[in-house]
Amino acid sequence: MDFTECYSDTVSSLAVAARDRNVRRVSLLIQRGCSVDSRDNRGWNALHEAAAAGTIVCVRHLLKAAAGASRGCRAYVGSLTHEGESALYLASQRRHLAVVKLLLRAHADINQPTNDLSCPLYAAVDCGHTDIVELLVRKGAEVNGTHTASCWTCLHQAAYKGHSDIVRILVGVCRLEVFDDHMITPLFVAAQYGQKQCLQILAVVGANVNAQASDLATPLLIASQDHNANPNLSCSDNWPQLPIHAAAEFGHNSILARLIAVTDRVCDRGESELSPLYSAVKNNHSHCVDLLLRAGFSPDAQDCSSLFSSDTTSPLAYTLALKCTSSQPFSDSARFLVAAGATLTGREWFYILATCKSDVLQYVLQHRSIPGPEQLSRTISLSSRTEQQSKIPLSPEELRGLVCEALDMVCHASYWLPQLLQAGLEPSLLLQQPYRLGKADSEVVNYFLQFVNWSTLSHPLKDILLHREEVTCWRPLAYHECVPPLSHLCRLRVREELGSVVLMQTDVVRQLPLPPPLQTYLQFRDIPPPSHATTLPRRGFPQRLER
Repeated sequence: MDFTECYSDTVSSLAVAARDRNVRRVSLLIQRGCSVDSRDNRGWNALHEAAAAGTIVCVRHLLKAAAGASRGCRAYVGSLTHEGESALYLASQRRHLAVVKLLLRAHADINQPTNDLSCPLYAAVDCGHTDIVELLVRKGAEVNGTHTASCWTCLHQAAYKGHSDIVRILVGVCRLEVFDDHMITPLFVAAQYGQKQCLQILAVVGANVNAQASDLATPLLIASQDHNANPNLSCSDNWPQLPIHAAAEFGHNSILARLIAVTDRVCDRGESELSPLYSAVKNNHSHCVDLLLRAGFSPDAQDCSSLFSSDTTSPLAYTLALKCTSSQPFSDSARFLVAAGATLTGREWFYILATCKSDVLQYVLQHRSIPGPEQLSRTISLSSRTEQQSKIPLSPEELRGLVCEALDMVCHASYWLPQLLQAGLEPSLLLQQPYRLGKADSEVVNYFLQFVNWSTLSHPLKDILLHREEVTCWRPLAYHECVPPLSHLCRLRVREELGSVVLMQTDVVRQLPLPPPLQTYLQFRDIPPPSHATTLPRRGFPQRLER
């Protein structure tokens, strides 16, 4: 039951006065005989309110009044709310040092647990109240007790919150090797959550830096050089996990940077190993992905589909599979991997094209170039090729994978066809499977035909288009019924001579002594792209054609 909400009609006038720190009214109400132990719907009485408010004079008045009551002062000091909170607990939680001292003199139970296993010391540790912790420890509070369902001690909590001053106090009185229900020590907690100062304090006083949890995970995430911890000690029986993987998975950039320098690089691409890139992309810690790539880790890593799912053939495939159904499918991690030259197999191309978002493919084409013949005229400066040469060209295998996956999703070609042709893809590659191209939307077919000599199409494709025209599922443009005009044939010849990539991706055409409209015509930029009229499937995946 939730007792956090207080209803005004259940609170006594005395408790309200104590909450408001109204010392005069508290004194007056006590003189009138108001009960000091009336409870509201949370089980709070006036002492709880005064202790939480930190008004020491009100606390004194209430304790003095309780001393003359039948229950006595000690029983009154030990009264608990419905959540098991004592006045000492509330004062410790809210850092009212003078009230804590007064309640301790009144024999408050220093170790009284709450319903959720907390206690005054644990509350002070959790909130970072160093002075309260120091007082309670000096007065004999139990320092090694467990205070959560997972068996955390005060030292665990101080390390988790990064309260280094409190850790310094506790290491002098606590057992260092205390374990939670997963055999995790306070030093492990400090390492796991990147609390560097706490980790250093624990390591210096002798906490075991190689202690392993029940799943064999180690606490090593930082200071491996300083404390002789082994950065290559496996943390799991199920898969090859090292401390560097944990740092990447939790996004601890500074820790990861130090571990990169001391971790054996066999994890990068070694068989039966696992690149930390997988751990970084799992939670889209793009800053860790960037750090690993800059340090020389391969963007392709190794195929880990045998360890996990079929989508983990590469870090890029993994992150694309994780994100392709979200509202922002192309994550920063994927961008870093593409920019670093990750290999684009058919699986990666499928996820890139499956987003049905033009900006995704556009980003890929900003970093990867489509290879093609580039027969430059002697009169054209080679400096125009600098931008294109700075990109990583697709390998023949990558290009084949792109064409295959694109034709498998030809029903959504309005997203990918304009970009690929404008990037220099040879139209002849798409003509190798006329049946698939013939399935494209009418606007897409008409757009494609303007990049080829439509009078010389293969007979299979002509037959397909003729049949589609007869059943009224393709409406050719008027001039597609005629022989291509000389201007179009000249444009195709220029494309052939220069090379489609050079023509479309450089400023070669802009260097020709031609008027701007003609330059635009030569680069096919006068052709409006087809509209995205096709309805997408519910999850954003385009339907693939049956092979």
